[in-house]
Amino acid sequence: MEIHGISKTFSRFPALKNVSLQARDKEFLALLGPSGSGKTTLLRVLAGLEQPDSGEVRFGGEDFLALPVRRRRVGMVFQHYALFRHMTVGQNIAFGLSVRPRAERPSKDEVRARVADLLSLVQLEGLEKRFPAQLSGGQRQRVALARALAIEPRMLLLDEPFGALDAQVRRELRRWLREVHDRAGVTTVFVTHDQEEALDLADRVAILKDGELKQLGTPNEVYENPADPFVFDFLGATVRLPGVVEAGRLQVDGWETAAPAGAPAGKVELFFRPDEVAFSDKGPGLAAEVRALSARGPDVRIECALNGQIVELHAHGPTMPAGLLPGAAVRVTPLRPRVYAA
Repeated sequence: MEIHGISKTFSRFPALKNVSLQARDKEFLALLGPSGSGKTTLLRVLAGLEQPDSGEVRFGGEDFLALPVRRRRVGMVFQHYALFRHMTVGQNIAFGLSVRPRAERPSKDEVRARVADLLSLVQLEGLEKRFPAQLSGGQRQRVALARALAIEPRMLLLDEPFGALDAQVRRELRRWLREVHDRAGVTTVFVTHDQEEALDLADRVAILKDGELKQLGTPNEVYENPADPFVFDFLGATVRLPGVVEAGRLQVDGWETAAPAGAPAGKVELFFRPDEVAFSDKGPGLAAEVRALSARGPDVRIECALNGQIVELHAHGPTMPAGLLPGAAVRVTPLRPRVYAA
């Protein structure tokens, strides 16, 4: 799938601004971004629920936007399931097949076989006669996915499918969804605002902000080499400090070290992850004062006053200096700093 220059405006509000990206055949692509970033609007364009103001989408060489919705062969799963309450699980799954024109409709035996295969795929065997109200949230979402797959779609669109589920169920379904995608062999576009979900599930991640594509890459690429401060900050907990780069040296609050490769000269902002630091009681590093400690097994959360702000840093038992207590002075050295122009 190739998306070229898609733009969409709602009442003068630009929801998408010249977005271009590609999804490879049978790829699991995550659209990741905060609320209002345009990810769901882009998904609705692919589904035929919105018409863009400009741009094109090609799928398998076809002009996708010129195709009637029924011919696009797109399966869609919504956040709140959208199951028919008066239909059984089996009837919900079979719905897309049963409403096809008579000439294209499979026989009743073929429909029953397809429903049985999908119930097995989503691990709901034996529940075909239940109604949605008799299922848990996780089971309803599995039915919604089976219904989307029943039509043998070329593309599967998932609009925050775990958003209505609690955290434990989300984690349980995450790997299961990836396994279903791999077995179904379909191109999948997955919308989420959950960074961990996107990085754990997707082959590649497209990060959007205010209707613009900020970065597209594998989970490792976007996490290890964020394109700008927004991407770095959005993908995980961040400590952010002002600094200066001069003659290849980074200076931050009295601490000086070699500037990271490619760092711009002049006023900069230093970014680092709170769990990617080394602690020492003296020596080089950023001067900090311990305010509080909270241990969870071998992991310790250390609240520090650092450069005039309160930040929470993380240490794993062996990496924390002995005798670290509230009120103690400590030196903090970022292990993998990133620097961006201020």
